[in-house]
Amino acid sequence: MTSYVIILNWNGWQDTIECLESVLRLDYDSFRVIVCDNASGDHSLDRIAAWARGDIAASCSNPDLQHLTYPPTSKPVPFLRIEPGEPIPLETRSEALFLVETGANLGFAGGNNVGLRLALRAGDLDYAWLLNNDTVVERGALSSLVATMKNRPDIGICGSTLLYYHSPRTVQALGGATYNHWTARGGCIGRGRELDRVQSRHDVERQMQLVFGASMFVRRSFLEQIGLLDESYFLYFEENDWAIRSRGRFGLAYCPESIVYHKEGASIGSSEVKGKRRSELSERFGSRNRVLFTKTYYPVALVTVILAMLMSALHRLATGQIGNFIMIFRGIGLGLIARPARSKTKLT
Repeated sequence: MTSYVIILNWNGWQDTIECLESVLRLDYDSFRVIVCDNASGDHSLDRIAAWARGDIAASCSNPDLQHLTYPPTSKPVPFLRIEPGEPIPLETRSEALFLVETGANLGFAGGNNVGLRLALRAGDLDYAWLLNNDTVVERGALSSLVATMKNRPDIGICGSTLLYYHSPRTVQALGGATYNHWTARGGCIGRGRELDRVQSRHDVERQMQLVFGASMFVRRSFLEQIGLLDESYFLYFEENDWAIRSRGRFGLAYCPESIVYHKEGASIGSSEVKGKRRSELSERFGSRNRVLFTKTYYPVALVTVILAMLMSALHRLATGQIGNFIMIFRGIGLGLIARPARSKTKLT
């Protein structure tokens, strides 16, 4: 069964090549990798291509995880670079790594969808793994995801054990998150727990309402029936949307054995680490999409959601985050005028 690992890059080639070094060590024997670049301004694809040729080495900022990326995999790594919109039939290619220029900053959904469409057209796709570029993975991370999906054909999306890259015994999320539609806020399951004190798979899945976006493993039939990520969000709430669209047809699952270490929000400043402020970009799209998602699926909760957001705005103001304060208000306005995001994104 062939899996496609889809990695989205935006001005983060250092993280991406570290991720690729770990991905190429996966113990699963049938996978291909598609790196989609969202019009980076730092010549990311040139740098990633140089790494594949063996001209640039991957770095590692946590010595405890160096064994996942060092010594380097043998180079060169055969790859194919694909221009925007170029109709390349992947099934005729022998390379296992494809570097794709999306042609513009299409956001999280749009960039990943470019890779998903390429993989679907190849014809050999059984599963797709949407993996953040600011991650490194254990060798068995993919094979355990495949085993979980094979044993549970009712599952559409499966999540991994997400651990903090700089604190690799501490949980960021066990598979996914809960979600309160009255405030439009989620809570990562297991966040902050030590790895040896985590909940069971059953307990996690009983709580899970969405799979955490840094690692989402989906089967082909899910993509064909539910559709791709909704590009109207651009950034944030895509995984919420996927989960709610699939209700009644596919379930969500958690694979404890799939271990992924996540730097969390490295490219867009969305980290929620205590004491680290969110970027204004993250604030604007997070606010916009809280309103848009609520308006689309839980319109009765729109008033309480906006009230909760106004409280957040006041907190930003009180702590001197004037730009973030403004972005919350701007996001609310953009969300209110945006068209509800209910359309199924086309596969082609």
